[in-house]
Amino acid sequence: MTKKRPQKIEIVLERIWDCLLTGKYILTRHAIDRQKERSINLAETLHILKTGYEEKNKTCFDDKQNTWKYAIRGKTILSSKDVRIIIAFEEDGMLVITVMHVGDI
Repeated sequence: MTKKRPQKIEIVLERIWDCLLTGKYILTRHAIDRQKERSINLAETLHILKTGYEEKNKTCFDDKQNTWKYAIRGKTILSSKDVRIIIAFEEDGMLVITVMHVGDI
């Protein structure tokens, strides 16, 4: 029996803000490893989530996990590097899945 596909969140930036303000977010081990590997700290990740925009052409449905993965893009605080963050929502919060540079670094 296949699970019903969850509805895509249209006000994703508002939902991100809610999760950040209430502390209902976690970084996956993968996201933490990518942050270290790419020299992007937690403050920069949170800044991008607060000030970035949804890259709708990179947002997609993950059939295996039965969830929507949203791509948020923005600039780092000090160096203004272009960064994409992939997130997903759980019932009661947000998962930060990965953090990556976009374009030339």
